[in-house]
Amino acid sequence: MGQASNLIWIGILALAVALLVARALVSERLARHFMDLPNERSLHARPTPRTGGIALLLGVASALLLMPPMEGIRSGLLPVAVLALLSLLDDWRGIGAGVRLLIHLAVGSWVYYLGFRLALPGWPPLLLAGGTVLGVVWMINLYNFMDGMDGLAGGMALFGFGALGIMGGIAGDLPLAALGVAVAAAACGFLYFNLPPARLFLGDIGSTSLGLLAAVLILWGAGRGLFTPWIGLLPFLPFIADASVTLTQRALRGERVWQAHRSHYYQRAVLAGIPRVRVLIGAYLLMGGCAASAIAAARAAMAIQLGVVALWCLLLGGLMWYGERTYLASGGGVVDNGGAFDQGDEL
Repeated sequence: MGQASNLIWIGILALAVALLVARALVSERLARHFMDLPNERSLHARPTPRTGGIALLLGVASALLLMPPMEGIRSGLLPVAVLALLSLLDDWRGIGAGVRLLIHLAVGSWVYYLGFRLALPGWPPLLLAGGTVLGVVWMINLYNFMDGMDGLAGGMALFGFGALGIMGGIAGDLPLAALGVAVAAAACGFLYFNLPPARLFLGDIGSTSLGLLAAVLILWGAGRGLFTPWIGLLPFLPFIADASVTLTQRALRGERVWQAHRSHYYQRAVLAGIPRVRVLIGAYLLMGGCAASAIAAARAAMAIQLGVVALWCLLLGGLMWYGERTYLASGGGVVDNGGAFDQGDEL
């Protein structure tokens, strides 16, 4: 009972601090150097602060005061803090794509050095090392890529980290449970100002930090045998599937994958004329379904786990195929001036 009560207070503190900081950062005066200005690639109509990640991260940081001894997982928060500071600089002054990639590779290598790594029996160590680093880099970037619609990235944080926290609590790993609860609760505070029409954007400081946090917590839980790597990834599968398929398609077409675009499936749905609220609700249903499936299958037999993941991959693949046909049938998209998209490197 005492542990459950402590988790509740952790969530309340993270939520309250994120709400208060986000409320202050909505002010254009405080965020005047971090305003996202509308351009030809965005559909929001007015300058909007992109400092929501600061509120979310401060909410999580404040909750550390109530968290139990963090053991080895605390070391993984240092790369998150460093990446957050560098991403804040990127939001302020801008950093080239090549430099960003080098930073992300360095952060991924640092995470591996700290002991957060894939551990699969029988697999070559060099392959696992490379897979860990590249996996961390991809989680950082895919979260940033998918931060392109009001309420989307914050919702993924709520469902994804909430699922990791619940799985950690069921397995008796209090540090994982506490961090998962803290991030999910802080995301709720941010979402209050980010649901459409958004008054506050996540910014690179928020999206890259959430991607790295997800990678660290998944590697931590998988490394301690709390769940398999694929079950750890399952709550984030809607983001992973959309970003991975979109990037692959763009690469096959010979496009510059690092450049901003509006090719993600959730973007195509809005451009095809589907109301943004319906798109967001649909995304939340998928996120909630993947999160619930991960929690339910975490302790199941391997065959059941792989079957659950395969079924979700088939469902998401079918939805993306249907969405592609709907988008093409609309003639390539109808611009929705309701401000459905927010800032992001790909918008």
